[in-house]
Amino acid sequence: MAPSVLWIGLGNMGRGMCKNIVQKAGLDKPLLLYNRTKQRSIELNQKLGYGETEVVDSIDEGVSRADIIFIALSDDATVEAAVAQAVKSDVKGKLFVDCSTIHPETTEKVAKTVLAAGAEFVAAPVFGAPAMAEAGQLIGILAGPKAAVDRARPYFKGVMARAEVDMSDEPYGKASTLKVIGNTFVLNMVEQLAEGHVLAEKSGLGTKYLHDVISNLFSGPYAAYSTRMLSGDYYKREEPLFAVDLARKDARHAMNLAAAAGTRMYNVETGDKHLAALKEHVGAKGDIAGIYGAVRLEAGLKYETEE
Repeated sequence: MAPSVLWIGLGNMGRGMCKNIVQKAGLDKPLLLYNRTKQRSIELNQKLGYGETEVVDSIDEGVSRADIIFIALSDDATVEAAVAQAVKSDVKGKLFVDCSTIHPETTEKVAKTVLAAGAEFVAAPVFGAPAMAEAGQLIGILAGPKAAVDRARPYFKGVMARAEVDMSDEPYGKASTLKVIGNTFVLNMVEQLAEGHVLAEKSGLGTKYLHDVISNLFSGPYAAYSTRMLSGDYYKREEPLFAVDLARKDARHAMNLAAAAGTRMYNVETGDKHLAALKEHVGAKGDIAGIYGAVRLEAGLKYETEE
């Protein structure tokens, strides 16, 4: 009999990950869904099918019924609060799998809480955009005791993910360190694209030719972000794909890790400066691709690109 699974946190990534668990993991019970804003659980329940998922009203209810608890929440404080609530139930023998992007010190703290309650823990942040989550093409990073990682693995490669980075028997926090450093590559990519397109426009070259080179030489995420910038997607969408506050949280974690290690991440500092300008200009609805708008403003252009 397949384990009963609870999913906590239905952001852009979580919804796609749940879809793939339902469709590919071979569950014999409905996937339990909990989100602080219950409407998101209801909407996903309607989308995936009432027999495939079930909405629970509280973390306590879900944890009491689940063997495996996935967590995919937005920040450190939210993860800590959810875990503190979860371990009020009897969790002995259960497995917690945290897919959130948080500071490695927070990961270790959360793991300690889970282990003290008699459960197992795997740190399992993922790389990929929401479209990759929807398509089951994420890259999972799994750290913790090998036996616990092996319990989590059936939900990753071939289900939610196309590949795994196996960090079995490594400290939990190493997975979060890798994820935080990896996310700086996304920030640096967006920053470079923004600066390049603004220079292309200001110099008279125009953005079309640069985009053509990017699409042919740096396909994949580079081309996708370039398209989002030039099409105006970064200011037109109602809900950000990668919200400015989350991007700044990741940047803070990276700069904190660098300072603790006796080094600096100058590119991240520049990106964070433009994220701060983005937040000031459009507020919490800003998307990381809106760095393009912030760089445009800095160069004397309109925030919105001309299509």
